[in-house]
Amino acid sequence: MNDQTAQGFLRFPDGFLWGAATSAFQIEGALDEDGRGPSIWDTFTNQPGKIYKGQNAREAAGHYHRWAEDLELMRQLGLGAYRFSTAWPRIQPGGSGPANQAGLDFYDRLVDGLLERGIQPFLTLFHWDLPQSLQDAGGWTTPRTAEHFAEYARLVANCLGDRVRHWITLNEPISVTVQGHLFGEHAPGLQDPFAALQSAVNQLRAHGLAVQALRSELPAGARVGITLNFNPVHPASASEEDRTAAHRIDTFANRLFVEPLYTGRLPADLLDMLGPLAAAIQPQDVEPAASPLDFLGVNYYSRLVVRHQPDIPFVEAQQVFPNGNEYSQMWEIYPQGLYDLLTWLHDAYRPACIYITENGVPVPDGIDRDGRIRDYRRIRYLRDHLFQVHRALEAGVPVNGYFVWSLLDNFEWAFGYQMRFGLIYVDFDTLERSIKESGRWYSEVIRRSGFDPQLNHC
Repeated sequence: MNDQTAQGFLRFPDGFLWGAATSAFQIEGALDEDGRGPSIWDTFTNQPGKIYKGQNAREAAGHYHRWAEDLELMRQLGLGAYRFSTAWPRIQPGGSGPANQAGLDFYDRLVDGLLERGIQPFLTLFHWDLPQSLQDAGGWTTPRTAEHFAEYARLVANCLGDRVRHWITLNEPISVTVQGHLFGEHAPGLQDPFAALQSAVNQLRAHGLAVQALRSELPAGARVGITLNFNPVHPASASEEDRTAAHRIDTFANRLFVEPLYTGRLPADLLDMLGPLAAAIQPQDVEPAASPLDFLGVNYYSRLVVRHQPDIPFVEAQQVFPNGNEYSQMWEIYPQGLYDLLTWLHDAYRPACIYITENGVPVPDGIDRDGRIRDYRRIRYLRDHLFQVHRALEAGVPVNGYFVWSLLDNFEWAFGYQMRFGLIYVDFDTLERSIKESGRWYSEVIRRSGFDPQLNHC
């Protein structure tokens, strides 16, 4: 009985892309080398108390110097695609002006190496590492940053556009808005509702301007999109107050960015929630965000369960954690949410093409005595979420590919090196790499373009 006819085997369509994802600041290291300028995350990690155990990304996973080794590991896994980000401060150390050729050269080599191994590059222009000089001038709270971002997009397209077919403008702008400007948990560490609103509007504008810049530079056939993260929101109870709280969180966490992409407008109920702050937003501020997209990148990790909490401004809601459910080190494990999310996006906005650009789980794994890394919990997580992707495909959702977060264990922002997401284990003392059992399992999924959902690995 072959793979295609084996009972229970879930096969994915021909041409479905299997990949893994990373980001520049989390893996590259070499923060002071070859003309790279400082980013807001360099500054943030140097502030006491911001990062787990005071750790930093000075070396991270050492990818800047070990990129060729990492490409060989990708080839060994059988990846069809690799999503990475270019570091804005490595290409424009001051955030504007001429390109730093050494920075462009690094990504030039990386792209050539991917293509030589038959791996499609998916390039993300901004994965949170804003040049510090732009932050000093207001960062995402000023419209000028959006114009600088379009200039940066044009520079990268001029260098790599002849070989990179898939382009992503921004990664998770809601995280920059909420964690970076409202709660202060991420760089630049602000706790200012007005700054958060400004950062959202200016990121939407930056995306739209960058799409226009890319379209003007890239050859026919290039595909342009954006990556948003989503959390399906469920009320903690059937009460009217909790249902209203869930709707408000959904509006802020999920619809704030996706709705302008397809309508050119912010959600009307969001403006009602913002009250007097909404007066600072002009319709033309977000209209560029509706520049036509070729695909929507979707990051999914978990859902949110919320209850009414009037003390919290705007949303009047608070996350709760139901007893008896399974949790990772960071969030509830809820695979059903990925199917719910994909079908909602399809029904509500009809994106022409969707890629799952991140999906993964932190597991406190390590090397066993025999040299293996038995991260079976990660295998179960990936298997159960891929099952939901297959369900969505059967329901008619145009999902064209799936990227595991992450290829490598990396610097996980404020969590430092505490959280391991990789298919590949990194010893952060030696930077040696070892493929985990999840990497071997995923490699077999790629080879067969599917998997047996009943298979138990532990």
